[in-house]
Amino acid sequence: MAASWWRRLSAFVTPPPLAEPDWQRALQACPLACRLDAARQAELRQLVSVFLARKRFFALAGAELDQHLRTLIAMQACLPAVQQGPRALRGWRDVLVYPGEFKVRRSHHDEHSGVVIEGDDVLIGEAWERGPLVLSLADVQLDLERPWDGYNVVVHEMAHKLDMLDGPPDGVPPLPANIARRQWIVAFQRAFDHLSDDIARGRDTLIDPYATEGADEFFAVVSELHWSQPGVLRRADPSVADLLAAYYGSSPAPG
Repeated sequence: MAASWWRRLSAFVTPPPLAEPDWQRALQACPLACRLDAARQAELRQLVSVFLARKRFFALAGAELDQHLRTLIAMQACLPAVQQGPRALRGWRDVLVYPGEFKVRRSHHDEHSGVVIEGDDVLIGEAWERGPLVLSLADVQLDLERPWDGYNVVVHEMAHKLDMLDGPPDGVPPLPANIARRQWIVAFQRAFDHLSDDIARGRDTLIDPYATEGADEFFAVVSELHWSQPGVLRRADPSVADLLAAYYGSSPAPG
């Protein structure tokens, strides 16, 4: 249970507590957290304190990042991790924040032709295995203003971080004892295949087509829906919705 992980952690490290006015200000600015029940808010507050004590924030390319914004980023990053506890934050340290979209240079090797193609991807978020969490501040703020539109860049990238706790991202994070790994893989693969088939046939879909980029992206995209539009996710695939509710806890989103 969450209380037990906090007692175990407290035996080794006591992170600096968030002052009550700072916590209440952040809580009112983050609808996803504000709608949690009192017990889960208390768990989240403890985990946010751990996050702020462990992680280093870097504002890049002119981004302006004060303590309030750092707390709001930490709050959204910790939402997907509350059910798992502080160990879900292990393996990385830095949070890089750009003012808006940022470019990343990519190289692609064509196995058939042997040609290496380089180009820039324009991103709003990125998570590196054992590396930083990278975010667009403009999109973080947009998600706070529009919490129920089905998107949340911090949740998306934190889903990747959870996925990478046991190695390269594959859409299967380390699972608690109450979720069978085989059950997860079968349900997610079936949902991925159905979505891919619908897109190939030109059908409208409830899940963003970007989810078909890979099993890792599917997990991250449906994680956004769990926190922001759980009703849409349930209509799209009840089995995946049930598994994410078991993994993350119930969604605070209306409907």
